[in-house]
Amino acid sequence: MALKVGEKAPDFTAMSDSGSSVTLSGALKNGPVVLYFYPKDETPGCTAEACTFRDRWDDIKGLGAAVYGVSSDSLESHKKFKEKRNLPFTLLSDPDKAIRKLYGATGAILPPRITFVIDEGGIIRHVYNSQMNARNHAVEAINALNVIRQNSGKYGN
Repeated sequence: MALKVGEKAPDFTAMSDSGSSVTLSGALKNGPVVLYFYPKDETPGCTAEACTFRDRWDDIKGLGAAVYGVSSDSLESHKKFKEKRNLPFTLLSDPDKAIRKLYGATGAILPPRITFVIDEGGIIRHVYNSQMNARNHAVEAINALNVIRQNSGKYGN
């Protein structure tokens, strides 16, 4: 079962598409994090989801947030996907599905498409889980980031 709003987001370390190591705790020092789990690079739904995050990038950055997409694909696959789709955010490789397990983002047949919005204190503020509405993940994340901004007044321009 996926983590819920109000729970502490588990810290993790993963390799990014650039080959560098990323920790959630390190990323949160710069503001809120949108952490989205998706099944596979270059599939129709995952491409639509990633491209919607790309197309709404200015809105997300304006709210002071970082985006991290997580799948079990290899770093090489992530590099190709990011380059081909011109993605401005970081993709993380989770080959053994350890991060998915930490967040309860596992499924019986397909890994779920689930997005967590985490505030700088490491608390989950929003969870959106929808396999079929891939484009809505970015919209939901932006709405949650706006609430975080209104409640704290710290993020964004």
